Amino acid sequence: MDFLAVGDTVVDDFIRLKDATVHCNIDHEACEISMRWGDKIPYEFHKLIPAVGNAANAAVSAARLGVSSAFRAYVGKDAYGAQCLDALRKEGIDTTYVETVEGKFTNYHYVLWFESQRTILVKHEQFDYRAPTLATAPKWLYLSSLGETSLPYHHALMDMLKKYPECKLAFQPGTYQINFSEHWVNHKEDFADVYARTEIFFCNKEEAERILDKPTGSDLKDLLRSIKALGPKMIVITDDARGAYSIDESGAMLHCPRYPDPRAPYEITGAGDALASTTTVALSLGKDLATALQWGATNASAVLQKIGAQEGLLTREQLEKNLANPPAPFVVESLDNSPGKAS
Repeated sequence: MDFLAVGDTVVDDFIRLKDATVHCNIDHEACEISMRWGDKIPYEFHKLIPAVGNAANAAVSAARLGVSSAFRAYVGKDAYGAQCLDALRKEGIDTTYVETVEGKFTNYHYVLWFESQRTILVKHEQFDYRAPTLATAPKWLYLSSLGETSLPYHHALMDMLKKYPECKLAFQPGTYQINFSEHWVNHKEDFADVYARTEIFFCNKEEAERILDKPTGSDLKDLLRSIKALGPKMIVITDDARGAYSIDESGAMLHCPRYPDPRAPYEITGAGDALASTTTVALSLGKDLATALQWGATNASAVLQKIGAQEGLLTREQLEKNLANPPAPFVVESLDNSPGKAS
């Protein structure tokens, strides 16, 4: 087992809107979608995609890249849970550690998709999370989005990993893991054991600012250093079209631009998951961080051209072909001699 992804899985129901408007502030930082109140709103089509979510997307990403991949999650004993298991198995993912729970519903999200952006209506079922008993030690454990009552589960997983000191941890926190909730008093304190065990950490710039309680527009280099101070050896922060920024164990910083695909994004769901999971897989295959980031950006670009988080994920052959023949120069640059903001 090269790669064990742990997190919630969900069914995404994409609803392609055609009759809406978007309103943004002057900086285009805070935008809201608007539809007529109390009316019937036509839509173009909908598409239901089972077995998605950050960790499930990572498991599929790893499997497509030729890495032996397993998944730990909970689903309800319902039709959607069965669809999730079927979809995972078709990707060649080991579902031994996926538990089907009587009396629970499989997570189901509505994705309101307008132009190239989406707003997701989320609801997480509360499961009785427990660390699995593993038949074999994973080389990497990829931990991502879990529900708001899952904090004890994180500690149980860290206790489990004490049995496997060679296993490396990738941590890509989800919404509930980042945002303050009534269950968690202090994010940095509550996740201290996770950060201390983490080999590589992923989030976007806005999430980094929330984790660190820093204002919007904070210096990216400062964000990288501050999250590194929490314990992870390597940090990757994405910043939308500006690409990804990283800091390694030695403190060296890199900037990886977006893969230079001239096409506009078709649908953006899962691009961050593709970058994070593919970067992790590349590291597991012995690539250095700069090359791993290029792998991640290349796969993320492919995801942007399809509906949902998984359809566009590349095989290793496809990824290496795209990486060898980019439409324009695609170079990772050092930030060590660049003062001020990384962006």
